[in-house]
Amino acid sequence: MIVQKTITLPGFSRGFHLISNLIERELPDLPETGLLNIFILHTSAGLTINENADPDVRTDYETIFNKLIPENDPDYVHTIEGPDDMPAHVKSTLCGSSVMIPITSGRLNLGTWQGIYLCEFRNRGGRRKLVLTVYS
Repeated sequence: MIVQKTITLPGFSRGFHLISNLIERELPDLPETGLLNIFILHTSAGLTINENADPDVRTDYETIFNKLIPENDPDYVHTIEGPDDMPAHVKSTLCGSSVMIPITSGRLNLGTWQGIYLCEFRNRGGRRKLVLTVYS
């Protein structure tokens, strides 16, 4: 059986934001075993799963991504939407647009220190839509 729901997240500032609790609040009753796929319907933000304990990790993510893919690179051609747009597209490609999480005993089977992140790469990305698909 497949259950699917589209949700809209509130707007977040640029950076890496833990959204595990927001996702879990929106989920239907989960099967005993299965999979959850989360897909973001945008090209300038991404999703990832990583450490959720130390907030410094989020700061370091932002620093590393900005060093790898800086704004205002003179080689960029797609610049009409602002200096943060093209870098946001590249960053979202590196990060990815979906995550898959196993469901075990009716719960998301994340590791002890794992959380689901929205990776907002625009200065003002606005509300982001996610498609949640539960496979049982």
